[in-house]
Amino acid sequence: MSAPRHLVVMGVTATGKTTVGRALAEALGGVFVEGDAFHPPANIEKMSAGIPLDDDDRRPWLRSLADEITRLDAAGEITVTACSALRRVYRDWLREGHPGLFFVHLDSTSDVLLDRMRRRTHFMPPSLLQSQLDTLEPLEPDEAGVVIDDTPPADVVIATSLAAVRAA
Repeated sequence: MSAPRHLVVMGVTATGKTTVGRALAEALGGVFVEGDAFHPPANIEKMSAGIPLDDDDRRPWLRSLADEITRLDAAGEITVTACSALRRVYRDWLREGHPGLFFVHLDSTSDVLLDRMRRRTHFMPPSLLQSQLDTLEPLEPDEAGVVIDDTPPADVVIATSLAAVRAA
């Protein structure tokens, strides 16, 4: 059995989506897609101001990510996309055209996440963490994916994620 061709590393801010996603893409010989790079400037401005995004903000962003997965799929690439994908409907939007999309949900405690947020430079302020935790809808039984504890060191999280993806 081979690993899924298209992955989304999901979770709230500061879970390590980019770190894990880059490592998975490298290990699988795929292309890493940084979801944050696809946000329009208005979304970045809103989040930087401490204002949570709503569905109207997220829909075009998620459509552009789904389009990028489609583009890379047409080129024969494996993709690993870092994207919060907090709600089921957001994951459904990403799955449009990609029903086999596999989600690696990085899960951590709010204390760990707040500590990480305070130690990094990012447009997402710590004040938005709770709104993301409140928005988060766990993967449902019919969604292809796995939940990974992301409180251990990054190398452990990466190895655990890779093993789960290869076993999928």
